[in-house]
Amino acid sequence: MSNYLHLGQTAINSRNTAEAVHWFEKAVQESPNNAQALACLGQALCWDDKPNQGLKLLHKAGRQLIKKARKSKDTQPLLAMAEQLQFWNDYPNSLELVKQAVQINKKDIRGFQILAHTYSRLNKNKLALLASQQALKKAPDSAILNIQQATLEAKEGQHDLAINRLKSVLNKPATHEELFRTHKELAIILDKKGHYSEVFQHLNTASELSNLLPEVKKQDASEIPNMLNCYLTEFNRELFNHCANPQTKDIKNPVFIIGFLRSGTTLTQEILDTHPDTFISDETDLVYAMREELNKLSEYKGTLPSQLKKATPQTLEHLRQFYWDRAVKKHGEKIKNSLFIDKTTMNTFDIGLINCIFPQAKVIFVMRDPRDVCLSCFMQVMTPTSTTIHLLNWEKLINLYTHTLEWWITIKKQLTLDYHEFRYEDAISNFEPTFREVFNFLGLEWTAAANDFHLRAAKKFISSPSFNQVSQPLYSSSVARWKHYEKEFTDVNSKLQPIIQAFHYQ
Repeated sequence: MSNYLHLGQTAINSRNTAEAVHWFEKAVQESPNNAQALACLGQALCWDDKPNQGLKLLHKAGRQLIKKARKSKDTQPLLAMAEQLQFWNDYPNSLELVKQAVQINKKDIRGFQILAHTYSRLNKNKLALLASQQALKKAPDSAILNIQQATLEAKEGQHDLAINRLKSVLNKPATHEELFRTHKELAIILDKKGHYSEVFQHLNTASELSNLLPEVKKQDASEIPNMLNCYLTEFNRELFNHCANPQTKDIKNPVFIIGFLRSGTTLTQEILDTHPDTFISDETDLVYAMREELNKLSEYKGTLPSQLKKATPQTLEHLRQFYWDRAVKKHGEKIKNSLFIDKTTMNTFDIGLINCIFPQAKVIFVMRDPRDVCLSCFMQVMTPTSTTIHLLNWEKLINLYTHTLEWWITIKKQLTLDYHEFRYEDAISNFEPTFREVFNFLGLEWTAAANDFHLRAAKKFISSPSFNQVSQPLYSSSVARWKHYEKEFTDVNSKLQPIIQAFHYQ
């Protein structure tokens, strides 16, 4: 490792990204075709919210690694680079690297495993299944490969084959994580098969296993409930009026799509994305980073609402500009000519902050039957965070959902910004009139392309877990699915009833 790379790595370990970029740039100047230097600089730029620049360097590093792999036959660095690209949601370019890797080393199990995953995330399920089969031939007893194979078989409608495969995994030695995934996937497939009486048995077993997973254990389960309790107490119209100073600069106002997980926000983004004048920012940290910037300016003292009470007009202006500067860094100058739509579903938590910083913004809140939302969330496998760990337990999931919707129902009466609510079910049963209202709310002309949104969605990467669903035409099978599990709602129905009634569900 060159001295510049060593200095850059030291800066990374100290969380000083700007300094790391400085040293890695010198390393690239010293060795312009060095794959490690290019990769280090590319990663550092991505972490520094300059993904367009960073990804170009990661692509160049990938090309250098292909050349090295062809000579050495060692494809592991090439696969590691492919996984780096996937971390930054660049699946199309990752695919090219993985395809090269399996051509160079046709015996590498990991290469075919990653290839199958990559094809799947790009909605190329038949190719994913073929790649998975290649990996499984080389390690037929691998639990994780059998789980991957079963999920892909299920996507192709081979449900019985997938169920038998997953049940065989349960009869062999496996880690807690592998058993967790197996029970989750079994529940999903049994639901599709209509074997409803067996589904919650597997979901509850997965829930128990999740308590043993290190990634779950390290999350703070009290963070979100405590935050919502604070917001319910401290955010109000008085605070919003305090922050509603005139904008002194010509700063645009974003549109925010919010709701709860599995409520239809991804469907909404994909339909709006068919309009030529929109730009969709899909599940990013722009609002979170703005919150952290305010925390930093407040020297990490006090609650978020109390920090906003003390914020000067200059501070609020700074935060607006901070948001847009990060957005341009992340997406490029092209967003300045479009209606910028920030779809980060759980920005619902931060709607108070959004109203304070962007009092002229517009918000779309997507609602879905609370019972279908909770059922769908319980069946999902998501990366553990302080939010998603609540989805692993039925009672905790219900509590988080009701707490979040209580927050929305309470705070929407205090908001000074414009918002539009609609129900997912109305969009399914009455598609065009429902979304025409959304387009009108945003000042957009209706486009016939909206009717074929799924064709566009199928051709791109979508970060949401709903990526597979929104690449299909609208279907009604997801409506009132909860009725197959009525007995599971017996003990929690009293908590959900106020929300069910508030949004006129039966």
